Amino acid sequence: MYFMINLKSIIFNGMDITPIDVQVQLSAGFAKPEFNIIGLADRAVKESAERIRNALSALNLSLPSKRLTVNLSPADIEKTGSHFDLPILCGILCAMGVLPEDKLSEYVIIGEIGLDGAVVRTGGVLPASVWANNNNLGIICPGVQGSEARWAGHTNILAPNHVLDLINHFHGTQILPLPQMMKIAESDTKVGDLSEVHGQQAAKRALEIAAAGGHAMLMVGPPGSGKTMLASRLPTIMPEMTANEVLETSIIYSIAGKLDGQALIYNRPFRSVHHTASPVALAGGGSDAKPGEISLAHNGVLFLDELPEFNRATLEILRQPMESGKIVISRAKRNSTYPAHFQLIAAMNPCPCGHLGNAALSCSRAPRCAEAYQNKISGPLLDRIDLHVDVDAVNPWEMNKVKDENVETSAQIRERVVAARQKQIKRQGYMNALLDGADMDKYVVLTDELTEFLNTAAEKMGLSARGYNRIKRLARTIADLRGDDNIIMADLAEAISYRPINRGKYGVNNK
Repeated sequence: MYFMINLKSIIFNGMDITPIDVQVQLSAGFAKPEFNIIGLADRAVKESAERIRNALSALNLSLPSKRLTVNLSPADIEKTGSHFDLPILCGILCAMGVLPEDKLSEYVIIGEIGLDGAVVRTGGVLPASVWANNNNLGIICPGVQGSEARWAGHTNILAPNHVLDLINHFHGTQILPLPQMMKIAESDTKVGDLSEVHGQQAAKRALEIAAAGGHAMLMVGPPGSGKTMLASRLPTIMPEMTANEVLETSIIYSIAGKLDGQALIYNRPFRSVHHTASPVALAGGGSDAKPGEISLAHNGVLFLDELPEFNRATLEILRQPMESGKIVISRAKRNSTYPAHFQLIAAMNPCPCGHLGNAALSCSRAPRCAEAYQNKISGPLLDRIDLHVDVDAVNPWEMNKVKDENVETSAQIRERVVAARQKQIKRQGYMNALLDGADMDKYVVLTDELTEFLNTAAEKMGLSARGYNRIKRLARTIADLRGDDNIIMADLAEAISYRPINRGKYGVNNK
């Protein structure tokens, strides 16, 4: 004689969700409890057995003296994560007659269990709620993440803080209320303004172009010239995220376990990555194939300071997602795909000491040390960066100058950026940085004179086909900032000036 319970949970395969049947079977004929979890479960899932034993003990319950088998189906898909604790425990309680199987089978269940029976925070509640809502199912999730589940537009939500809350709810002694959808609050993070950056007008102009078209940008200059300060203020001039972008970005953070459960990610992400980051930290991965910094910067900015200090193999990971807008994490038992439409902003010193070209401060090894230092970055990666900008040291007199009332604020620059971005969306449906193929020929039209000028420049500069097209995209963005549908010579000349970086001024041959 045996009992067979079947409840629903999920696993994540990148942004995709695979439904999992949590099958619990109690078989008679054993003097002592025997608890087995099968179905290609990893260590975190298998350890749930001990957490569940202690949680039952906290409820003054114990496993029946029978053989208990939990099967996670389909069995050929690897199961990872502690979020299987709650569905497994619910299945056991159903088999023991404590919870009604017919009611729980209408829910997707996720949540980690504490030793005292508390339902603990877990990753992926937001996408799980979206999936459950689309499949006409309710969701049972940790109480602290009930408001996160509500963001999916779901109303059939049970968010217990303790397993006892769930038991009392189905027994009718304590009805769990529908979690409230928390209001979006103003960000507590102090955000600077571009007007606070002294001088650097050329760099500010390049930053505006980058924001308008979604272009990648590299800044080169001595230490303390304001490269990091400029990069950190890029989000202040970028357009607000659309509703779809907010939801997609928040789902990535939810899967990564970085959503605080109270509000969505409504500000464009700014991910500043240290140069000691590993390839897995940047691309994502691990046993559960979680998203990395590349995906966490989706719809926002990925800032890499001290670019040559990064491991070269780590930097090469950027090449594929910069072209395709997605990152594929391949593991022995799964392939996970995450979106990765990020805007790369990088900064570097011209040489190890950072003072190349300054006779008073540069080291005795200049300029040979600079060439070796800059060659740490591969040509194919540099070729994918649209704007190469020199950021010179700020003049001391500029630092002490009384603030000019005519200096533009981030809000003023943002108006032009938003207008240019709207032109792009109306014209082709996406940013200029993504223009390619037939759309490039359709929306970036050059006169015969401009084509000859670009061809001559490309030949002299030895540009690749990729570099040639990136100049055209950049010229299209510059024209959009002027509010013009036609690209003129000044637009094309400015676009060419940003490529390649003028390292000759530092005494280093760009080749």
